[in-house]
Amino acid sequence: MSNRLMPRRMRPLSARRSAILCVLDIGTSKIACLIAKLNPAEASDTLPGRTHRCRILGIGHQRSRGIKGGAVVDMEEAENAIRLAVDAAERMAGVEVGSVIVNITGGRLSSQHYNAKVAVGGKAVSDYDVHRVLEASCATMARQGRAVLHSLPTGFSLDRTRQIRDPKGMIGDELGADMHVVGCDAAAARNLMLVIERCHLQVDALVATPYSAGLSVLADDEAELDVALIDMGGGTTSVGVFAGGHLAHVDAVAVGGNHVTTDIARGLTTRLSDAERLKTLHGTCIASASDERETIAVPQVGDEHDQPAHLPKSHLVRIIRPRVEEILELIRDRLNAAGFPAHAGRRIVLTGGACQLTGMPEAARRILSPQVRIGRPLGIQGLPESAKSPAFAAGVGLLIYPQVASIEHFEPRRDVPVQATGTDGYMTRVSRWLKDSF
Repeated sequence: MSNRLMPRRMRPLSARRSAILCVLDIGTSKIACLIAKLNPAEASDTLPGRTHRCRILGIGHQRSRGIKGGAVVDMEEAENAIRLAVDAAERMAGVEVGSVIVNITGGRLSSQHYNAKVAVGGKAVSDYDVHRVLEASCATMARQGRAVLHSLPTGFSLDRTRQIRDPKGMIGDELGADMHVVGCDAAAARNLMLVIERCHLQVDALVATPYSAGLSVLADDEAELDVALIDMGGGTTSVGVFAGGHLAHVDAVAVGGNHVTTDIARGLTTRLSDAERLKTLHGTCIASASDERETIAVPQVGDEHDQPAHLPKSHLVRIIRPRVEEILELIRDRLNAAGFPAHAGRRIVLTGGACQLTGMPEAARRILSPQVRIGRPLGIQGLPESAKSPAFAAGVGLLIYPQVASIEHFEPRRDVPVQATGTDGYMTRVSRWLKDSF
């Protein structure tokens, strides 16, 4: 995918200026729009990575339409749902927005790691040397059909000294850099951007959902130690591994809470809406001794005038439990295959709407690691009670992303058209410099 088809690098927020941001959390179950004002803040002991204090001005959310497995499958349906969510947020905030930051879960999210070295000739490492080694790391990351979402330097080396965070000013002969690149299918990214552009909105940045959710729910010491964040959505379950303060790995599987609902509808012969209600009110993935004695009323498909069937709760548990275990085992196996095994020492943070199913933390402790907690958005003012749940973690994280976007590295744009004047168009270059600098 050409760079011109993707959003440009997110311009870092000035630490001394306020800003109003609009973000879109586009999921398989819901589409949420958040508008917030970011005010410069003093350094926080709890959340050191944040430079601004967020206050929610407006929020709007709609049942998702036209989205399946985190990807757009119906442009018109998705456009209408996005318009409704954005309109509700704009009315509540009293502002009109022209650009948004968006998360992406579909399109087979994946991680790649690269390493490169350049000679510095025994001199002090300069900004130019750092730029050269990062460019060399990026040189091999282009892959046909894949769009780059994040390019995150995870560490530098100088000669035999490794794990250097900032090599500038240090003296050595050979500078190395490790780069973590997060990508997705280019077609999925482009279709998501297209449907947003049809709503007359510009996309400022695309952010991988597990990265966004991690920014929202992780305390700083968790990201420094070793944590796997699992975002359990309606159509997808994605995972982000954070270590040493960096995002170290990203993956996703196209199975989520909606699959549990579908299993219930099929297993109990009821409508999807009734299956969702049963899952929310009575669903659990842990069996108990009282399940055989406790009964639930299950409306039957086609029996509108008859009484609902009364079944033991154990029937519902026997349907839910295998699917939940399948999702957690899939994540466990994917982490093992990527070299990030879920073990007793790794902390697990569950977030996303589907993690709110009763018994989910206990199931994760049994399958993944004993250290499991539910992650909710941290450090945001003005969130309504309904939005303080794990379901809004990814959306809130999008408000934090511009505060950390400066750590990413992107290749220079090489697709700017050259004018036939022989001077690359003086006014074009001035305009481009103004846009890139301010």
